[in-house]
Amino acid sequence: MRQTTQTLRMLGAAALSLAGALCWPDAAQAQTASGNAKVVQATLLGSTTVLSSTGDLAGSSDVREASLLEGTVPSLLAGEVLHAATIGWTDQAYSEASLGALDMSVAGNGISADFVMSRALAVTGALPVGVSQVDGLAINGLPVAVTGAPNQTIPLLGGRLILNEQQASSTGVVVNAVHVIIDGVADVVVASAAAGMPTGGSTSPLPPLPLPPVL
Repeated sequence: MRQTTQTLRMLGAAALSLAGALCWPDAAQAQTASGNAKVVQATLLGSTTVLSSTGDLAGSSDVREASLLEGTVPSLLAGEVLHAATIGWTDQAYSEASLGALDMSVAGNGISADFVMSRALAVTGALPVGVSQVDGLAINGLPVAVTGAPNQTIPLLGGRLILNEQQASSTGVVVNAVHVIIDGVADVVVASAAAGMPTGGSTSPLPPLPLPPVL
C-alpha cells in the first residue's frame, strides 16, 4: 500500500471531533439540518458504482460515517483510506469526504492524486461555505497546478476535469473535489460533500463562517 504524507493526514481527518468540532451559538429556534458525503460516485457506460456513502442526514443531531481501507471501481479507479462523514446539529450541518492514492484511468486519460478532500458547512443565518483540497494531481504523468478556485476546468481527451466544483445557494452547498466527465462514456465524482440549513427567515445572512479544523 502506498504510504504518503497526505494519506497519513487523511487518517487524522477520519477522527472527526463529533462533540466539539464546532462552537457556534445555539439557534433561537431548532432547524432541520441536511447533509451527505460520498467518496466516489462513478457512472461508466450507464452503470453506477458508489463507494463509502453516508446517505442523507435524518435530521438534527444525526451523525453518519462510511469508510474503507481500500476501494476500487473495476477498470476505472482505485484509492486508499476512503472516509466520509456528515453531522447535523440544531443550527448547522457539516460534511466531509476524502481518500488517498487516487489512481484513475478512463478513455485514454490517466488521472492520479496523492490526497483528495472536500468539506461543506452550513450554519443558520450565515452563507454556506465549501472547500476542497487536491494534492499531487497529475494527468497522464504530468503534474497539474491546482488553483483552489471554484470550478477550475481542465480539458481532457473527450471531456473535462473540474476541480473544486461547487453548487451553492443561500441555504446549502455541494462540493465535488474532483469531477471527471467523458462525454457519452463516464461521469466520475471523487470526494463529494453537501451541507444545508434553512435560512430561518434571515434576509441578510452573515458572511461564510470558518470551517472547523481537520485533525
